[in-house]
Amino acid sequence: MSDKKQVILLNPEDSVAVAVREIQAGEETTLEGLVCKETIPAGHKVAVKNVAAGEILKKYGQHIGVASQAIEAGCHVHVHNLKMQNLDRVDSAGEGARPTQYVPEGERATFEGFIRPGGRVGTRNYIGVMATCNCSASVARFIARAFGDDEMKAYPNIDGVAAFVHEAGCCQTPQGEGMVYQQRVFGGYARNPNLAGIVLVTLGCEVNRAEFLMASQGLEAGPDFRVVDIQKEGGTRKAVAKGVNEVRELLAKAGRCHRTIVSAEHLVLALECGGSDAYSGLTANPVMGAVADRLVRHGGTVILGETPEIYGAEHLLARRAVSGEVRRKLLDRIKWWENYTTSLNAEINNNPAPGNKDGGLTTIYEKSLGAIHKSGSTNLVDVYQFAEQVTAKGLVFMDTPGYDPVSVTGMIAGGASLVCFTTGRGTVWGTKPSPTLKLATNTAMYDRMKDDMDVNCGLVADGLEDIESLGGKVFNLLLETASGKKTKSEELGFGGEEFVPWHLGAQL
Repeated sequence: MSDKKQVILLNPEDSVAVAVREIQAGEETTLEGLVCKETIPAGHKVAVKNVAAGEILKKYGQHIGVASQAIEAGCHVHVHNLKMQNLDRVDSAGEGARPTQYVPEGERATFEGFIRPGGRVGTRNYIGVMATCNCSASVARFIARAFGDDEMKAYPNIDGVAAFVHEAGCCQTPQGEGMVYQQRVFGGYARNPNLAGIVLVTLGCEVNRAEFLMASQGLEAGPDFRVVDIQKEGGTRKAVAKGVNEVRELLAKAGRCHRTIVSAEHLVLALECGGSDAYSGLTANPVMGAVADRLVRHGGTVILGETPEIYGAEHLLARRAVSGEVRRKLLDRIKWWENYTTSLNAEINNNPAPGNKDGGLTTIYEKSLGAIHKSGSTNLVDVYQFAEQVTAKGLVFMDTPGYDPVSVTGMIAGGASLVCFTTGRGTVWGTKPSPTLKLATNTAMYDRMKDDMDVNCGLVADGLEDIESLGGKVFNLLLETASGKKTKSEELGFGGEEFVPWHLGAQL
């Protein structure tokens, strides 16, 4: 895109255009007759016509809010003159559903993965040390820290020993929603194909004690699942010694695993966006949508999450539902969130975050309309609650918060073996056991944070790449990553702090 192309009008029905770069007051734009009356920051919106107070404003051809005051063409449109208003949405099922053009099985892309019992395929080969509660968290960390770089040189086929610790696990209602969610996370991580073995560390007297957790998730102690009870072992030092011995036995077995060429249909990809800006819906999210479409056509699974960040755009996803039942499940989660936020004296439009607004996003409707582009264009085949096991092939939705660590924790528990994370402001982030590729939405941020970003999707806005072509390149990078190529976040050592189960309910 040349420097002269300062603004993009995304849909002929739109009330606003997006500034590709900062536009000075008095500058004539490339939209015929539109002169900016105020300085418009890069990524922010400029009115393309006069708008009356109370009039609906549109972007992407969709409602993003109403004018809180009269706005003249050429003026900056943002939090000072644009506000939320409830929507009457069209959410008819099946309107956008259409047959998926699958790649024939013999022609599907491949990667080199770790085949697990039952046919699951991992992209990484980790041993996990999981704490049932905060009281066993330090012991879990002590066990994992015993396996540093020197120790792991003896196991070249293993990616590491990772501790998964958290802040809860006790003083909660045993059958409450929060405990159910936490236990689903533990069960899901135990089944994630990127973990070759688990050592579960329990204090011994907590609500989420090992026997209660294992019974709820159908887990049994065995060759790949070990339990260390701190109180039964006789305290910290003895429990750590026991845990280290258990991990060594798991390493010996996992070290014999080798990568095998398998079809891309075995990949389960989680989609997330964080630190979003106005470029997210123009570059990185549409590129991610092109990647998602490719993976679905190759027989794989794509998980879209962050229910608060499809709010206001859920009707577009509902139209792609394969059945009325799938549509109902999606809209039921939207209603749950409306009730949930109301019960906490909050509102969903508390999201976008301050950084999102600095980047040009004003309302949750606008953010959601950009975020939903990550899902591509294929049918929505199922909807899952937080951390439920994903069994469907194709595009699915998981009910997660917009808070990145909680959302991705849920999707990894659901079976995600890879994560793609789009960011405009520059989120430094990564996960274990599933590697995270980060896609930058704009070139300025990518150049500033190259050590953290894997892909520069700002090339689309720069006119140097198109969405489909770059989507093909990212898909190939996805396969390379699944085969063992390290991401930027893996090289930096991320993943030790990003395990965050969703804590709901009373802390007693």
